[in-house]
Amino acid sequence: MKRRSSLCSYLAGAAAARLGDDMSGPALMLAGFALTGSAAEASSLLAGITVSAAVGGPVLGALLDRTGRPGRMLSGAIALYAAGLALILLGLGHVPFTVTIVIAVVTGLLGPALSGGWTAQLPRVVTGDRLARANALDAMTFGAASLAGPALTGGAAAALGAPAAVVVAAALIALALPAAWTLPARPARAPDARRASLGRDLAAGIRVIAGKRLLARATLVSVVCCAAEGMLTACLPLLGERVLGGPNQGVMLLSCAAISALAANALLARFPRALAPDTVVWVSALVQAAALALAAVGRPAVLIVAVVVAGIGQGPQLAALFAVRHREAPDSLRGQIFTTGASLKITGFAVGAAIAGPVAAWSLPGALILASVLAAVAVPAAFTIPLGDVDAWRERPADRVRH
Repeated sequence: MKRRSSLCSYLAGAAAARLGDDMSGPALMLAGFALTGSAAEASSLLAGITVSAAVGGPVLGALLDRTGRPGRMLSGAIALYAAGLALILLGLGHVPFTVTIVIAVVTGLLGPALSGGWTAQLPRVVTGDRLARANALDAMTFGAASLAGPALTGGAAAALGAPAAVVVAAALIALALPAAWTLPARPARAPDARRASLGRDLAAGIRVIAGKRLLARATLVSVVCCAAEGMLTACLPLLGERVLGGPNQGVMLLSCAAISALAANALLARFPRALAPDTVVWVSALVQAAALALAAVGRPAVLIVAVVVAGIGQGPQLAALFAVRHREAPDSLRGQIFTTGASLKITGFAVGAAIAGPVAAWSLPGALILASVLAAVAVPAAFTIPLGDVDAWRERPADRVRH
């Protein structure tokens, strides 16, 4: 009963934090446009709060791995993230916009706490055979947040005004604080344990991701698929306008993908050992590639089916990726590996979206076909990483962090 209660608390906190996180980007864009009247400044806010995750993720993960009570540090990061959203809102229209962007960038450094930093703590909440099912449930919180986040943002903005949507996002993130604070502690370190420097810890985490071959394969596939997902997302307003009658309808397709991802993960949670997670990662990439090719057909019914199929690929791939990370990551570097992986995916998404913009302006089907090819190529690219009896990574004495 105690473990079940701990898992329920973990999942409730994860759902609240991730729902707030999914709201924060669109809410900041709406608030930025409403308070400054500039679409460029509004989009700059979104870029500012996401771009710094690539830097903040590895450092945050390394710090989580170095503390005996990672839940306490995680709750601090979450509180600062929520406070950062509030500061951005208070600054809009009252301080120079450059200052607001700086606040957004600093706040974004803590973004991976809501994704990889949280998931890295799951093996201390649930152990043994129950971990596989708990992992699938954890992945479902991302799908639920993706489904509800845009709708809640739009509803709050319409009913209470765009700034209110940012307040709701910050409040939801703050609701996760009690669950984070009570996450289990690490086992006590040996009295004579020597702690490596932060720089060595960072280097060790990168060596694990590169040297653990199955982890490297899963990471590569997931990052490339995230880039393809970014390309699809950038194309959705144009798809909505040309195929469904309006750009808003295109954005609503994200909810279709979230529903199918959630349903696929619910099925996976019932049969967590039906397929090896390494297999699910690359099969899901091929499913997403097929979905992107379908989307290029340009017919309403086919487009909706394509987005649903894309969600069926995205949901199980995320759950499988978490399972591979949990299995391959040394406990002393688990937090860093999860947050670094989250940072790489965020960066991949941003790069894909940036590429898709000019390509879609030239040819919308061409951009979707390019995204399909990118997702498909991820699989043979990953299999070029050879497997061996011995991993290339070795834990050096100076890199060991005993807990």
